[in-house]
This record gives sequence, structure tokens and C-alpha cells, in this order.
Amino acid sequence: MDVAIIVEGKNDKSRLRRVLSGNVPIYCTFGTPGSAQLEKLRKQAGDKQVYIFTDNDASGKRIRGMLRDLFPDAEHIYTRKGYPGVEHTPEDYLIEQLEKAGLDAHIAYPAPDPALMWNKDEF
Repeated sequence: MDVAIIVEGKNDKSRLRRVLSGNVPIYCTFGTPGSAQLEKLRKQAGDKQVYIFTDNDASGKRIRGMLRDLFPDAEHIYTRKGYPGVEHTPEDYLIEQLEKAGLDAHIAYPAPDPALMWNKDEF
């Protein structure tokens, strides 16, 4: 399944790129989108399954509403209220939300920390 994720800005995109494989396009609204930007997003997404991941603040909710109208079949991904935006959401929480959305196949899981794998009883 071809998927695309829409976020608010380049910092959100950069943060998600750290936990997603490179073949998943991430498009930005660059703030509250006007009609030209909405049309551009519609063309970019094409027939892909769209996932909307905006901040959990007033602006993010307004943008989510606009995108909901444009992409009525889109899946919505949410960040926790306590995080000041997608770009500041911890990677493990981003991964958890992407898994909940069914995007497991597209997640670039970080390599395990070798220090956490060491067991003193092994020696």
C-alpha cells in the first residue's frame, strides 16, 4: 500500500524522517495552508493512503480540520498533549503512534543500544 504523511512543517518532517523509511513521502502544509497549498498537497498525495499528523494545539487542530475536508478517508495520528509539537515528540512515542496507525512496515527502528543488551551474568 502506498502511503503519504502530511505534517505541518519541515521540523516535523525531519523528526518523522528519523523513524520512517525513506520511501514514505512526507508532505508539509507549512503552517495554515491556503487554497494553492491544499491543491498542491492533493496532487502530491495522489491516490496514496494519507495519514495526517499535526500538533495537538489550536493551530494543529485547525490545520487537521482543513486536511480532513480535503482527505476525508485519511487516517489521523496524534501526539500527546504534553509534547510541544510533533518535532519535540520522543522517537519512541512517534514509533508507538505509527505502529498504532498500522505503519509497522514503514518504520525504521533504531538499532538496539549494545550497552542495554549486556548482561553481567554472561561472563
